[in-house]
Amino acid sequence: MGWLVAASLQGPPYDPAAQTISVLAAPGSQGSWVMTAAFVALGFCHLLTAWGLRPAATAGRVALAAGGVAALAVAVFPAPSSGGSLSHGSVAAVGFAVLAAWPVLAARAGTAVPWALRPFPCLGATAVMAVGAAWFLVELHLHGVAGVAERAVTTLQSFWPFVVVLSCLRGPLREGAPN
Repeated sequence: MGWLVAASLQGPPYDPAAQTISVLAAPGSQGSWVMTAAFVALGFCHLLTAWGLRPAATAGRVALAAGGVAALAVAVFPAPSSGGSLSHGSVAAVGFAVLAAWPVLAARAGTAVPWALRPFPCLGATAVMAVGAAWFLVELHLHGVAGVAERAVTTLQSFWPFVVVLSCLRGPLREGAPN
């Protein structure tokens, strides 16, 4: 959670409830190097997970990798310290979209499929992430608690690949068989 360290370096002027984590990576911010490093690390984690997640459908792995590339691009195109940025906003929007879509695109049917790659959990993960992204957009537009909404969505989008990997390591759940 690079945003916690970057926010502590930034100090009281930063409002984590209302301001996005991208503000923490803005050039001139006290913790910009921390947030930039966190975006780079997250991008590489998504890329490595997509590469190694062989049980997932190819479309989902490609979408997860695209999310990793988007995280790297967010580091390359930081938000300005004030105002907006078309390049940063575009990259962030693509990242939110592909990371919300990847679970349902990775789904596979069958009893031999790990539980977190089955259609129902994948559809649920995508739905929750899509609703969270919509909440973030609403809060951003209303100048509300965009920081809270963004952290909720990014936490889900960062945590779900970990859940999927754990389910793959555990193996498929079979009725009546001990795991």
